[in-house]
Amino acid sequence: MKKGNKAPRPHIGALNRNQTPPKQFKVTEKSELLLFLLDKLSPQGRNSIKSLLAHGQVAVDDRVEKLYNHPLKAGQVVTVRKDRTTIAPPLAGIKILYEDDALIVINKDAGLLSIATDKETELTAYRQLTAHVRITNPNNRIFVLHRLDRDTSGVMMFAKSENIQQKMQDNWKDVVKERTYVALVEGLVKKTQGTITSWLKETSTLKMYSSLTPNDGLHAVTHYKVLRANRNYSLVEIQLETGRKNQIRVHMQDIGHPIASDKKYGSKTKPFSRLGLHARVLAFEHPITGKVMRYETDVPKQFMSQFKEDPK
Repeated sequence: MKKGNKAPRPHIGALNRNQTPPKQFKVTEKSELLLFLLDKLSPQGRNSIKSLLAHGQVAVDDRVEKLYNHPLKAGQVVTVRKDRTTIAPPLAGIKILYEDDALIVINKDAGLLSIATDKETELTAYRQLTAHVRITNPNNRIFVLHRLDRDTSGVMMFAKSENIQQKMQDNWKDVVKERTYVALVEGLVKKTQGTITSWLKETSTLKMYSSLTPNDGLHAVTHYKVLRANRNYSLVEIQLETGRKNQIRVHMQDIGHPIASDKKYGSKTKPFSRLGLHARVLAFEHPITGKVMRYETDVPKQFMSQFKEDPK
């Protein structure tokens, strides 16, 4: 599974550089939150303190608390922040695997856009993570390093500065040590492992295809290995040597085994509503520390469910 430490979510004690330091009070005996604050913040009035609670400016043991009658116990710490805190909504379709000052690594669900296109303004991984990093500083930003298709799930990462983005993208082939996908493809793949090489081009309708002419397009190399198979489907592990748009989807179609539910690239079956493609492993050299970090996720259960009967 994933390796490395997951960064904690910012809490009410996290400060912007321009914010006033919070006040902290230790609870010495049982009480209710509003009564405790009336005592500690005297001569501040009841309505003023209720406003602090309503705007999420009060925390008990680092958890925002808005209930006036929240019970307090001896030993707890109540934090009061003068500045109103911005609480980001819960992340939808995203799990943060790792975060530091340079990077955010996530596991993205199928169905969520990585970043909005010109025609799309809906919720995206990029938009949610931007809100996430702005909890601690409204000027914080994130920067795209690579993308996953909307219906592809799995590990991806974003940079937290333009310098980190540039540094990693300029040396992408050296920085990225491993990109492993799993794909559920149609039919029994008889050759248990192999390499697919072609030159990819794009049509006017934004569909990628392999050119028959050498050096006509972007060189693409995909290595695959069959993990499980039956007469209907094969579960294939895929290592990318190059990272072209829709590369895996085109190459699986090229060998006669399109990805399940991928009608755009030749699939005739739809065992589930999502695309049968998952970015399972991402390993890379950290741009600051130089340490190799590796994140691995589980094969989606929907893929494995196709092999409950008649396994190879």
